Parts: sequence; C-alpha cells; structure tokens
Amino acid sequence: MDRRERLLDEVTDHVLEHGLIGLTLRPLAAAIGTSDRMLIYHFESRDALVSAVVLRVNERAVAAVEALPARRTVRAGVHGLWEAFGAAPLQALITAYVQAAATGLLGEEPYRTDVRASNDQWAAALRDYFVRCGAPPRRVRRVVRLVDASLLGLHVDLATESSDQLAGVVDDLARAAQGLAHPETGRPET
Repeated sequence: MDRRERLLDEVTDHVLEHGLIGLTLRPLAAAIGTSDRMLIYHFESRDALVSAVVLRVNERAVAAVEALPARRTVRAGVHGLWEAFGAAPLQALITAYVQAAATGLLGEEPYRTDVRASNDQWAAALRDYFVRCGAPPRRVRRVVRLVDASLLGLHVDLATESSDQLAGVVDDLARAAQGLAHPETGRPET
C-alpha cells in the first residue's frame, strides 16, 4: 500500500472516530502524525481529501453489506440490515455519510460526481443483499429504494422515544418491503 492510501485510511479512521463536521487540515494532520503540507501534497486540497474520504467510507460500507449473511426472507433481511446499521462498522460509516450530507457536501462539486458513483455502488450492494434474501431481481430496486431511504431516516431519528417504538417501525418497514418483493404471490414471511 502506498503512502497516499495509508494516509487516506488514517484520515478515514479519524473521521469515523471524530466526525467530519469541522474537519480542518492542521489538527487532522497532527492527530494522525503528519503535516498539513503532506496531506495537500497527496490530496491537492481539503475538498479532494474529503471527497476521497467519502469514497473510502462508501467502499467500507459496501464491503460491510456484502459481508452480511443472507436471511431467509426480505422481511428478515430488513431486520438484519437494521441490526448492522446499529453496530460496527456500519454505524460509524452511515454516520459519516449523514454528516457529509448534513454539511451540504454531497450536493455540490467536487463531491456530487463522486457521491453519485458511491450511491450507485451502495444501491448495487443492497440489491445483491436483498436478492440473496429472496427478493426477485425484477422487484429489488423498489425494495432497496424504500428500505434505504427509510433506514437512513431512522438512523438519524430523534423523535422516536423508545427502542420498542423504533423496533415496531422497523418491523412495519420490513413487512412493507416483503410485500413489495412478493405482492402477487403472498409468499409467507417465515
């Protein structure tokens, strides 16, 4: 692994631990044991560095989804994905993505193009996961759109007061996703 890749991994690890909001080069460089000049040398600018971090976060998130075991049904798959959202490594990876979105980074260049590519990779990983959980390939895109947007919203939910309420919402989502995957057959959810 070359120096740039090692630095990118160190910066990504730092962002996952400390967050993306308020990230500045000098304190970041000091925290990972290098200089801000070295970061600029390898990444050209703070924007390019942050863009590379967002891409690396997505690579790790895709790998985490690819590593998830298949579940017996789409409904169980939603529950499995939600459990993964609440545990390492996905919890920190999703949080970093949300922070990038919250700071407005994702809709502006130089980030927009990279984020679109990342989102396509993320969606493909989710489609593969739900196909492994029994979703028909012809219906899996709808399942992914519903589940991805919903779980991301639930990940940042501040209104739900208890874990029991949240579990109920996730199960409602899981039932809806199961229905989207198999509307014509009424396939059992067991």
